[in-house]
Amino acid sequence: MARTKKDVLYDAVVVGGGPSGRIAALALARSGLQTALIAPLEAPADERTTALWQKSLDLLKDLGIWNEIELNAEPLKKMRMIDGTERLIRAPETVFNSAELGVEEFGYNIVNSKMNDVLAKACAIEANLTCVDDFAEEADFSGTQATITTKSGLAVTAALAVAADGRNSKMRSAAGIEVKRWSYPQTALVLNLDHTLPHHGVSTEFHTATGPFTLVPLPGRRSSLVCVETAETAERLKTMNKALLARELEDRARSVLGKFTVISEPQTFPLSGMTAQSVIAPRLALLGETAHVFPPVGAQGLNLSMRDISDLVSTVATAKQKGQDLGSLTALKPYETKRMSDIRSRTNAVDMLNRSLLTEFLPVQAARSVGMYLAGKIGPFRRLLMREGMAPGTGFQLRP
Repeated sequence: MARTKKDVLYDAVVVGGGPSGRIAALALARSGLQTALIAPLEAPADERTTALWQKSLDLLKDLGIWNEIELNAEPLKKMRMIDGTERLIRAPETVFNSAELGVEEFGYNIVNSKMNDVLAKACAIEANLTCVDDFAEEADFSGTQATITTKSGLAVTAALAVAADGRNSKMRSAAGIEVKRWSYPQTALVLNLDHTLPHHGVSTEFHTATGPFTLVPLPGRRSSLVCVETAETAERLKTMNKALLARELEDRARSVLGKFTVISEPQTFPLSGMTAQSVIAPRLALLGETAHVFPPVGAQGLNLSMRDISDLVSTVATAKQKGQDLGSLTALKPYETKRMSDIRSRTNAVDMLNRSLLTEFLPVQAARSVGMYLAGKIGPFRRLLMREGMAPGTGFQLRP
């Protein structure tokens, strides 16, 4: 049951009920801060899936909630990349195997609604966390505290506000933080499938001329699909009879998983990108899609958000130890320093990879093919790519 307190000054208030917001609120509360979370108490229904890499798993384990999430997650043991562009210059098929790094899996894939349910329950019973079952409507960051006013008129004040309210964030706008936005001539079709052949923990990604066609394992003989297409084709696929849609998708997948059955309602999402010009302002820190958005390439979205959370919690803990004002720019500056380089490098890498699939420029096609060839043939380079995907920039120490 939600708990609300009026006229209480919190250490931190988190705005946003998606995975990033709930995990951030839980992490801040577990670090000893009196924290409020402004979000609907009931977790959102979301049949999309998320692949969680090792650093994200470490955070969830530290919070004591991974064991329950794992019950509905599927380990990802291999990543298979297949060039399906049918162009003159094509990359060879490349397989990345987690066993080569001495670990059982790269990460896990889970349906968002399953993860959201666990997060909502954990937040509801956390002693240091007050759950405000409402939406944030207005924000004032001009004083010695941040004040967030909800739709019902409740004012929540805290030394620090954390905005995790999405790409069209009211909190970010209230703080006057500018963003850079861009779009792609692509739309992602997202759905879940049953199939007749086992996936054996192998994620298969076809690189096509319109973008990735990716099958990611789920428990049992099920997989999630992200099919990036033109807007017109994505809309045609979305409105097809499910039996016909399954047949077309099976053909596109070259029947690698046998016969398909569509088990969720197809959804489409135009692809776009966004980065905030800063991730801090007086009394405010941004994380998740409030700070960065990019295409679903390499399952980097929520994993980047989880690194936001880890760095924010670390920054705030240090500020508290030093006796600093948690919402001051002095206290938050280390968070900005840590995050902006990671966000920029990850955004640029995803953008470059996505655009390399769209270009007709032969030198770019050749460069992508050479890169995949080297990944397949040169062990140290392949292992470097795998380590970077699992734990970016950390020199993750795994078996050489």
